[in-house]
Amino acid sequence: MKTFESTRPVVGAQALGIARAAFEFALQYAKERRQFGRPIFENQAIAFKLADMALEIEAARCLIWRALWEGRNAGKFPMAEGSMAKLKAGEVAVKVTDEAIQICGGYGYIREFPVEKWHRDAKIYTIFEGTSEIQRLVISRALAAM
Repeated sequence: MKTFESTRPVVGAQALGIARAAFEFALQYAKERRQFGRPIFENQAIAFKLADMALEIEAARCLIWRALWEGRNAGKFPMAEGSMAKLKAGEVAVKVTDEAIQICGGYGYIREFPVEKWHRDAKIYTIFEGTSEIQRLVISRALAAM
């Protein structure tokens, strides 16, 4: 189990890379796409989505860094930090890519835009190396042992 705790943050980092790519694409799209004579980024609904996406990405990044630090220095994961990092990053990747599709509108759903592929790719991070439910089980068992 300790090996999984050490590798899960790396898997989380992969998921985070997908989330970051989708966020950056959607941000650029929102700044360039004009509707009613102004960039769609100026609409609060779009700006708030992007703000939430940035927030979630940074939260996942912090969990990943913490878990990697634990693995490198202490070698102990008292609260299953590796599972926390993987769980958060995987779910953030799915949410952020979904929001990126929403921001891009119909274009976000077509195969010519990369957000469609990133959304499909993101889902696997809630499944392999332990599903999100398994990560929650690992975390809850670690908390019970405290």
